[in-house]
Amino acid sequence: MFKDYNMNQLVLPVDLEVKLQKNDIAFHVHHLVESIPHEAFEPFLRNEGCPAYHPRMMLKIILCAYTQSVFSGRKIEALLKDSIRLMWIAQGYEPSYRTINRFRVQPEVKDLIRQCFVQFRCQLVEEKLIDQEAIFIDGTKIEANANKFTFVWKKSIEKYHQALIEKSNALYNELLEKEIIPEIERESEEQLTLQELTQMVQKVDDIVIEYDKKIDASSDVSERKALRGERKYPKQVRKQLFDYILRTEKYLRDFEIFGTRNSYSKTDNDATFMRMKDDYMKNGQLKAGYNVQVATEGQYALAYSLFSNPTDTRTLIPFLDEIEQRYFELPEHIVADAGYGSEQNYDDILSYRKREALITYNMYLKEQKKKYKQNEFNPDNWQYDEESDAYTCPNQQRLVFTYHSVRTDKTGFTREFKIYECEDCSGCPFRSSCTKAKEGNNRKLMINEKWELQKEYVRAKLSEEKTSSIYRKRKIDVEPVFGFLKANLRFTRFSVRGKSKVENEMGLALMAVNLRKFTANS
Repeated sequence: MFKDYNMNQLVLPVDLEVKLQKNDIAFHVHHLVESIPHEAFEPFLRNEGCPAYHPRMMLKIILCAYTQSVFSGRKIEALLKDSIRLMWIAQGYEPSYRTINRFRVQPEVKDLIRQCFVQFRCQLVEEKLIDQEAIFIDGTKIEANANKFTFVWKKSIEKYHQALIEKSNALYNELLEKEIIPEIERESEEQLTLQELTQMVQKVDDIVIEYDKKIDASSDVSERKALRGERKYPKQVRKQLFDYILRTEKYLRDFEIFGTRNSYSKTDNDATFMRMKDDYMKNGQLKAGYNVQVATEGQYALAYSLFSNPTDTRTLIPFLDEIEQRYFELPEHIVADAGYGSEQNYDDILSYRKREALITYNMYLKEQKKKYKQNEFNPDNWQYDEESDAYTCPNQQRLVFTYHSVRTDKTGFTREFKIYECEDCSGCPFRSSCTKAKEGNNRKLMINEKWELQKEYVRAKLSEEKTSSIYRKRKIDVEPVFGFLKANLRFTRFSVRGKSKVENEMGLALMAVNLRKFTANS
């Protein structure tokens, strides 16, 4: 005996909500987007044209699709026709893939996504899933939607640009010597500007036109032939100058795209070529990508930002600024790995923001080892006399204070050093082990007192029970978010181009990770 099955029987449609399980992720998506204030959707209002789909509905559709690892606009459109979740969220509407793709890259959507993160954090606080004691910061690189072999390198452009400057200057001098053009007023003797190259083209063009008139006016064959021979060189020069102008414009445009970066991709100008993690054959991958910085707590992503520079050190301060301006007030403890440990970052957190920096530095783990502590040639182990302000080396020679030194890095941050120099290194039996200075030069020692105090602060904080327990949570808090994003959600490559669009997609993907984890724990 079988249960009744009849395809010809009329079945009335039922509310799709009944078909969903009690703790379905669609309900969490719905409640999160509904918690966003109405004012956040006002920028989407239009008074002309056909009424648009409500941005609440569009945001729910895209978020729900992302939680199912569906990132393609066409596949999201297909889900609207056969997924009960999306059919319930859309309430019968079926926006096309073009509408979906246009919506998710709008600049106004960026504020909606930030509102999602703010509302989601409030929900976590209400349910006491986070204690707001610390945030854990780390970064990961995600591949851009850029074609292979589309790299443009700053050093190459600088080299080609310099060669072009030399060629254009040589051509200008040659034209002056041959008295083809008169001398022009130049802004700089080093290189010709675009306006000056254009002036040269006009003057050479006038000469070519004069030759054309003479050739047309002459009826003598030999004379016409001689004039065409004289015209040949100015025509070649004109063509050459046109080429110089086009190349100069291209190089100037390249420098504008580079900014402070060393490379960019032709298919996504905002993407920078970065060294990705090794593949399974241990081959380092150099690909166009973005450096994604994420702040987490309780294994939930609370804030994010994208950067074009591959190293994490210089992303911390702008990322903290963005968190304070657009997400939430910084908690007492800011936790990160050694990639963020620098004098500038410590100074910003401790002095400017008045927070505790639980951030190690590059040599922290090495300093804990017995071999490091027992190395007699390591200046950190040398005896220091505070009264005379001098160090004593393994050969019992004194290194006395000589002068102050100030260094400024590319970002404009200045570091102050005290330079100590050994009184006499001649005949020292340990010279080869102690210094690489040339014969006749004494061993010098650079001491940054501010940096040494900051390192001492970090060592003290990480030796305390409370702060060390907070720091130990770092690996189990922020790293799983990247694992969920890349392994579980399978989000390893952006599907849009341009930093503004990529930021929107990154926010949607991270919020999808949050919703999946929240649903699993509910």
